[in-house]
Amino acid sequence: MRIVLVTDAWPPQVNGVVRTWTTMQRLLTQWGHELIVVNPNGARSMPAPSEPELRLCLTPGRQLRRILGDTVPDALHIATEGPLGLAARRMALRKGWRFTTSFHTLFPDYLQARMGIPASLPWRFMRWFHRPSACVLVPTPTVRDIVAARGLANLRVWSRGVDAAHFRPGKRDAFEDLPRPIFLNVGRVAREKNLDAFLSLDLPGSKVVVGTGPDEARLRKAYPNVRFLGMQPDAKLPAYYSSADVFVFPSLTDTFGLVMLESMACGTPVAAFHTEAPLAVIDAGATGFVNDDLSMACRQALELDRTGVREGALKRTWEKIAQDLLQALVPLTPAGEAAWPISANSAATNSLTPQT
Repeated sequence: MRIVLVTDAWPPQVNGVVRTWTTMQRLLTQWGHELIVVNPNGARSMPAPSEPELRLCLTPGRQLRRILGDTVPDALHIATEGPLGLAARRMALRKGWRFTTSFHTLFPDYLQARMGIPASLPWRFMRWFHRPSACVLVPTPTVRDIVAARGLANLRVWSRGVDAAHFRPGKRDAFEDLPRPIFLNVGRVAREKNLDAFLSLDLPGSKVVVGTGPDEARLRKAYPNVRFLGMQPDAKLPAYYSSADVFVFPSLTDTFGLVMLESMACGTPVAAFHTEAPLAVIDAGATGFVNDDLSMACRQALELDRTGVREGALKRTWEKIAQDLLQALVPLTPAGEAAWPISANSAATNSLTPQT
């Protein structure tokens, strides 16, 4: 199949959306599909308000035409609601093409937390953006229920996975100079990640934060005893995860949290609040603990067997997620249904993906 993916988030950005779609690109290409990615790279762009690492394309229509040319794909998926996503939506409606979309992030809640914008306004935009989509992919059943209550329709749960060959237990010596136990957080350092709830805890040992973002300077000043390592390359993350004793995930707004799976794959249990994303990822008492008392969850997680934590993560593979993506795509027009290479028939599905 020739699949066009349109996304406003792409390397060198580092976030869960980028991780998800670069992994899909790798797997689908390995399986013989052609994935054409329309992204901001190479176009004029500007930093997004309150998030300078996210570049917004200033000429999305031109970028779309430059990359696609006269290409007529088998399927079109719009992954983000930014300028490129808007341009692709407009193009598809003009041509009469059907398409699918993703709902990755609770941006209405983020904008309210960061900028004080009432969430009702961006939710209105979200309903408008996704209304023509043949299928809106959401990461968990809980997020499906949240966005359904906000008026989005045609929803389908499309989960996330982990590269267990890359994220695997290793030497536990990355923090030899710090007192144990080590409590770790990896990810964007932004207000909506609720890092104060973690860094202010009275816990034994040491706290470490890997990542960067708009709230980093404030947090460094507020918590001088915390080890901030800044942005780190992907190759180093398994060593950090493996060397920690507990991964702490204090976010109240994330829709999934790939970092939790990555930590678990390295054998490190997760402690989190009793909220949607952790409930979808953590097997309580086996791979971590969720608790309204985050300090209690951290202390409970210290007691878990690291081998069991790793085994819990192995149940979620990216290969299965890629198969589910192929099943969710739709042909550009209803007339293409008869010749559509994806069907519910298992034989048709298996012909497109390797046996596992």
